[in-house]
Amino acid sequence: MPAVFEALPGIEVPVGSISTGLSEMWEQTASQGRPAPEGEYAKAIQVNLVLHLGFMTSGEDAVAQFDTAVKFSRRYPSRVVVLCPVSDESHPHDMRAKVYGECSVGKTRDDTRCCEFVMLSYPLRARAYLESQVSICLSTDLPIYYWVHKFTDASKLADYRYLLTAAKRILVDSAYTPANAGDYPVPIPGIVRDLAFARLLPARRSIGQFLGRYPVNVLAPGLQSIRLSHGSEVTAEAKVLLAWLKERVAACGADSESVEIENGGANAPRAFSLSFTYPDSRFFRWKADMNLGHALFEADFGSGTNTLTTPVSLLSPESALSEAMFF
Repeated sequence: MPAVFEALPGIEVPVGSISTGLSEMWEQTASQGRPAPEGEYAKAIQVNLVLHLGFMTSGEDAVAQFDTAVKFSRRYPSRVVVLCPVSDESHPHDMRAKVYGECSVGKTRDDTRCCEFVMLSYPLRARAYLESQVSICLSTDLPIYYWVHKFTDASKLADYRYLLTAAKRILVDSAYTPANAGDYPVPIPGIVRDLAFARLLPARRSIGQFLGRYPVNVLAPGLQSIRLSHGSEVTAEAKVLLAWLKERVAACGADSESVEIENGGANAPRAFSLSFTYPDSRFFRWKADMNLGHALFEADFGSGTNTLTTPVSLLSPESALSEAMFF
């Protein structure tokens, strides 16, 4: 994990002088002629985001998640605190800090949007002091969103109860969560959001709009099974799509237990194949390849075959993050 902290950009500052470090960073940025906050409007922070990089995070992966947070902040100016725990108790530093910031300028100066990052590296023995340090780094009176990435054991989240209870939303990615993630009792039920589910928004919307053309009394009666197969790289997305399908099927009055899922089965690594079967001539099929960016609908519910090709994709990481946070 030390490689994670070292891999992230920023200027290292004393932990007790983070605010001073941020001010000096912006002064240096402005002196170099780069965009920097000018007045409170440009520097206005809208949300607090805590990105917790678990022990399974590599340096390269940490930079990728950092870049996602930066892109997100260009739309929603944010104060981001990145937690980089260190597993080695012999690590010579109790806690280390880095600061980073950038501004993006739109068509007018009033459209300037700035983000500020504080990276905290800490060994497990310093975890008791983390809550105080994080609270100092966050902007007061703004909502906190807690993004947990690649943690090794759900039970370890109990050590971060402050963030679990203070957060408006807890963000996880089921593509990277441990097997026991669903067993951990979150203090405030209903605030956990899955980034895998958020990524599927275009697909869910497309399927819903297509099937929404048909009345429920045509879709639900006699539905025998729903089969969903998927490529090797979208297993997490397939699982949440399955859960969504079961919920929608049950809402239509059909038997949600008839829904089946196949592990793998699709030829392309990010492809899906979905089908509804009935005892008569009715059918529905949807095939999508997220790499190619297109999907094919085929259906006949008694009024003739309907075929439709549509564009489809997974949301970008920063768009999925905003979808999970706000919607």
